[in-house]
Amino acid sequence: MTKKIIVAIDGYSSCGKSSMARALAKEIDYIYIDTGAMYRGVTLFALRKGFIQDGKIQEDKLREALSEVSLSFHKAHEHATPELYLNGENVEQAIRTMEVAGSVSPIAALGFVREFLTRQQQAFGQGGGVVMDGRDIGTAVFPQAELKIFVTADPKIRAERRLAELRSKGDETSSLEDVLENLSQRDYIDTHREVAPLRQAEDAIVLDNSHLTIAEQDALLRSYFERATQD
Repeated sequence: MTKKIIVAIDGYSSCGKSSMARALAKEIDYIYIDTGAMYRGVTLFALRKGFIQDGKIQEDKLREALSEVSLSFHKAHEHATPELYLNGENVEQAIRTMEVAGSVSPIAALGFVREFLTRQQQAFGQGGGVVMDGRDIGTAVFPQAELKIFVTADPKIRAERRLAELRSKGDETSSLEDVLENLSQRDYIDTHREVAPLRQAEDAIVLDNSHLTIAEQDALLRSYFERATQD
């Protein structure tokens, strides 16, 4: 019987990490964990509690209130994609807004938030058989992962993809410039934060999907998985 491994997919925002991780997990019958959604869930919680005012985070209040945060993933049916629940509420749509996107990187830069969520992510991945995507999966959460992928793409292409996603969800006000600026800010914060910054693990495979079709990308990722499980 083939050993079930941990697949860690890291990279910049709006590179399609979640989509490719979700597709791979479904194909190989692994559990998929969207860690970015978990950080967005905490961000939504902080916004709803009023802990983010004029772009400033009331860190002490958030730290004290984290014990109130319960995050879980559930499927609507057997073949559905797992969706994030915050304290029992399905917040999959609520966490995808520009308001949340504008605050998630500063929230994710907080050491106590990262410690809180890293413990949960490590618990989810015990025993292998998971595909997990985020910013620090292969470097901080699962440095022992058997397969590490680092995803990147041209910033403008990433912004165009993100804008298309927003339009599909009813956002008709955000512009390409707005999205590109947001991505630039998030990239800077993600790569410069003190705790577990976004960086490529030394043993990670770089996947630049700027000019790949989804089918080409998925086939490439599957080939990396097949190679990792044959070693």
